[in-house]
Amino acid sequence: MMDNNLLEIKNLSVVYFSDGKKVRAVNHVDLELVKGETLGLVGETGAGKTTIAKAVLGILPNPQAKVENGEILVDGENLLKLSESKMRKIRGKKISMIFQDPMTSLNPVRTVGAQIAEAIELHEKLSKAEVEKRAVDMLEQVGIPAERYGDYPHQFSGGMKQRVVIAMALACHPELLLADEPTTALDVTIQAQVLQMMNELKDHYGTSVIIITHDLGVIAEMAQKVGVVYAGEIIEYGTAEAVFNHPGHPYTEGLFGSIIDLDKDVERLSPIQGLMPDPTNLPVGCKFHTRCPYCMEECKVQNPEGIEVETGHMVKCLRAKEAG
Repeated sequence: MMDNNLLEIKNLSVVYFSDGKKVRAVNHVDLELVKGETLGLVGETGAGKTTIAKAVLGILPNPQAKVENGEILVDGENLLKLSESKMRKIRGKKISMIFQDPMTSLNPVRTVGAQIAEAIELHEKLSKAEVEKRAVDMLEQVGIPAERYGDYPHQFSGGMKQRVVIAMALACHPELLLADEPTTALDVTIQAQVLQMMNELKDHYGTSVIIITHDLGVIAEMAQKVGVVYAGEIIEYGTAEAVFNHPGHPYTEGLFGSIIDLDKDVERLSPIQGLMPDPTNLPVGCKFHTRCPYCMEECKVQNPEGIEVETGHMVKCLRAKEAG
């Protein structure tokens, strides 16, 4: 399996500096992504999901953010040791990203066709006519007619803008696609269409995907593996089937408890009590213990190691350790 890994993240920690304080956004994260696989990262706002993706792409804000330690290996090459000029050759070609808000991801004064063509011009040795043909083909693959190549972003609806952003990200057929909340701004019908289209394009190009979302329904639709992120840590990791059917961490149980179950007649949902901890002053011990209904005294002083509760299913919880 190691030889088949496209991406390996080892012991990654990222901090931000704000108003003289150190914000611990990502803490000792380990992840693996097999070629052609989709990994879903799920968790609350501020958990560190987007920071992980930006660290992979090398676009963390400078000088506010710093990678304190760790490795990010793509095909065995540590991206954190590459120069900026080498990373520019990788961005858009080998690794692409769909950003959270399509409304702000597009340049309002350039046509959508020109924006798709720009990435192709930078990374592919093609003539101007070939570049334009590739850009038109990408538009048509995401369901936008070729005659709209010369239109500007304001002439498109939200769903069509998201399709344009996906076309830009896939224009150079990247090996790894980072999709940050790709359907947040869309209504349910358009969301389903976009997810189906992303799955089809992923299969067509053999692209590996990391999808970041709050929506467990999106994870169920897209991902083979799931990483649950809390306070900058991966607290549960495994196949989608294992995590959905046998959630092992109290936080993961809380996420599922916050979802409406149409098969059950309940008056109220069961939200997770409390708020995410302050990343400038993270609690000692397990980061979730201040909100955990099963908190023990050991949880307040000991940050648990990951326990493999079943093959490939890791949980960072003392309850999992006690259960064997």
